[in-house]
Amino acid sequence: MKTKPLIGITAFEMPHPEPPHSVYYALGQRYARAIEETGGAPVVLPPGLGQGSLERIFDKLDGLLLSGGGDVEPSFYQEPSQAALVSVSLNRDRDELALARWAMEKNKPLLCICRGIQVLNVALGGSLIQDIPTQVPGALEHSFDNKVVPHDHLAHPVSLEPASRLAQVMGVNVSTVNSWHHQAIKQVAKGLAVVAHAPDGIIEAVELAGHPFAIGVQWHPEWLYDKQDEQRRLFAALVQAAAG
Repeated sequence: MKTKPLIGITAFEMPHPEPPHSVYYALGQRYARAIEETGGAPVVLPPGLGQGSLERIFDKLDGLLLSGGGDVEPSFYQEPSQAALVSVSLNRDRDELALARWAMEKNKPLLCICRGIQVLNVALGGSLIQDIPTQVPGALEHSFDNKVVPHDHLAHPVSLEPASRLAQVMGVNVSTVNSWHHQAIKQVAKGLAVVAHAPDGIIEAVELAGHPFAIGVQWHPEWLYDKQDEQRRLFAALVQAAAG
């Protein structure tokens, strides 16, 4: 039997709402399900590990998925914090910025989702729009009340660059996606190519030329992979690259 490639998926810290408020590691199950259902073996990576442990685990992985979540601490891209920041975790930031850089240096296949695309951009020297509603006049609504709107709600189309690796992987030039972010890429990091936009101009996807597989998307394909073939192909392409 062919060995399934190991795909590391970054998790986050979550304090328990009741005393003694112990901190838990957490991750939405759909990330792992999407990886397993497309042929990979998911491995959950907790934040806040020592560098030696993180490096050892990283070396064993065949591929990496940077998952969605809270905001990146703005000092990592040399900007002061805005009032709209939510769920900042320095442990997670440090680990994921290191993982992204190692994946670039060692040509390890990498898929970055929502927060993940932002981490990738910051890791390579770019910056972020800290709050789309207050900093981008006329922007579409990119984040919703998750108590009312389901996570697979299709919010807007994204236009893909036809010659991009992303368009080749997904097999489409336009895809209608969900949207759960109030931040986005501002200054694009050197080496990254912008390969998809929302109708309001917000950057929706990037990729790194010359890398075996390094793609970031601003939407959440883990909520769509069982409904849209093009979203499933994103996970399948990561797994295939990791197996190669």
